[in-house]
Amino acid sequence: MSHNTFGHLFRVTTWGESHGPAIGCVVDGCPPNIPLTEADIQPWLDQRKPGGSRFVTQRQESDTARILSGVFDDGAGQVTTGTPISILIENEDQRSKDYGEIARAYRPGHADFTYQAKYGVRDHRGGGRSSARETAMRVAAGAVARKVLGESIRIRAGVVQLGPHRIAPDAIDFGAVHDNALFAASTAVAPEWEAYLDGVRKAGSSIGAVVALEVTGVPAGWGAPIYGKLDAELAAALMSINAVKGVEIGAGFGAAELSGEDNADQMRMGDDGEPVFLSNHAGGVLGGISTGQPVTARVAFKPTSSILTLRQTVTRDGEETDLRTKGRHDPCVALRGVPVVEAMAACVLADAMMRHRAQVR
Repeated sequence: MSHNTFGHLFRVTTWGESHGPAIGCVVDGCPPNIPLTEADIQPWLDQRKPGGSRFVTQRQESDTARILSGVFDDGAGQVTTGTPISILIENEDQRSKDYGEIARAYRPGHADFTYQAKYGVRDHRGGGRSSARETAMRVAAGAVARKVLGESIRIRAGVVQLGPHRIAPDAIDFGAVHDNALFAASTAVAPEWEAYLDGVRKAGSSIGAVVALEVTGVPAGWGAPIYGKLDAELAAALMSINAVKGVEIGAGFGAAELSGEDNADQMRMGDDGEPVFLSNHAGGVLGGISTGQPVTARVAFKPTSSILTLRQTVTRDGEETDLRTKGRHDPCVALRGVPVVEAMAACVLADAMMRHRAQVR
């Protein structure tokens, strides 16, 4: 029960640690004859990699992906073979000395204590396996999943709340996400948000944020009732991302404030003879099965736990101490979480598509 693998038919296993020689993933169950090269993976990794702006960790990693297996070029182009696809990224800029002081002290807010309690051993260098460095491989796997899903399904995410600052629901523009350094789903808020995060960063502190997800093009019928619900599996995948502490599908907790009349997504017949929903409080999923509406979610990220302010903690020897975390850290981890959210959604949906086809076609 290693729990390093997720998915059913489209299965992803990740491996490696923050300060090890490399990290990697194995994608198993990918159908054959899908065009796939490193060039299909790298653009997504470039969105997540560190050092891209002053608002993220300054660790310098190229995050260059190498496909080691599962593809073959028969002269007409490189395609998947149906066998496991192994992808590797070498770690290039580890500074393990930055973590010498926490070899025995537990960093507040981190997984140091729980890893020690569970395994009796932990890699203190950047958090080892618990580091967000691992999410690079989720993004690589998500790039493969996007190829499986095809271009008709569009997956987009963006930051819609930074600390107390929010984008109004009717002002969210996913097209603006890559036009600013904060992955904000609005260019209008970027100057104010940048000034705010600069203050947080210069103070050596951190702040939380909310990332919104929207997936269009998902047909009705994916997912299964009871134990294979599409929204449940999507929520579990998003909750598995480092620093995520909450996930809403559709209206989410806001549904608790709605009446039955307001919450019900009413229906009429469209001009094409197909049912049309008049709203989407359900977030594109009813009874665990996709409705054909956009699949929507909101993901809450906690503040980065690594801050320069002294915090109270204890050591492995039971001594009380105060600790500040040195090193290179994100003042808001949610910014680089945007491509990870998209990747996890892609993996869940690729798996749902394959399971749907296996059962009903």
